[in-house]
Amino acid sequence: MTAPDSPRRIVVGLSGSSGPHYGVRLMEVLRAHTDHEVHLVMSKGARATIEIEMGRDPAEVAELAHVVHDERNLAASIASGTFVTDGMVIAPCSIKTMAAVANSLNDNLIVRAADVCLKERRRLVMLVRETPLHAGHLRMMTDVTNAGGVILPPVPGFYHDPQTIDDLIDHTVVKTLDQFGIHVDIIRRWSGPPVDPS
Repeated sequence: MTAPDSPRRIVVGLSGSSGPHYGVRLMEVLRAHTDHEVHLVMSKGARATIEIEMGRDPAEVAELAHVVHDERNLAASIASGTFVTDGMVIAPCSIKTMAAVANSLNDNLIVRAADVCLKERRRLVMLVRETPLHAGHLRMMTDVTNAGGVILPPVPGFYHDPQTIDDLIDHTVVKTLDQFGIHVDIIRRWSGPPVDPS
């Protein structure tokens, strides 16, 4: 049993896929709306996409986390099942990273931390960023799902009347955190169609 005063922890992995916005916003929301301790692993590719796609300094993004781990450090705390977390989100998740997780190729800390979540039966949510998908991609998604992971592609919803790209990103962030029982109301949740006053 976890001690009552133990911190609640979530691991966030940022791989080199397009769309680092999802992982960055996820950390912003965790910091603003929860008391979770955020552990970050940022790949070399993610550092590049943060600069290219977001125009942000990866070092500034890293400051959103409470603890930052080097992707090459397989001796990090999050590489062990005895280090208790509530689970992990890989956002965005490249096909390469998904393939490594699906096949337990623990050659970097993002994949090892994800493998720990699967073996310890903790929540692992992967925002796989690729389209269209071929049969090999779909087989790997099935393998991850059969191992206990959740494949959550960042597919936008429109029922909350998004006005900006940020609104679309927030929709995916809400869906992701719902998987952990963390319910933040930064979008308008669906409650049925508008009632006709007449």
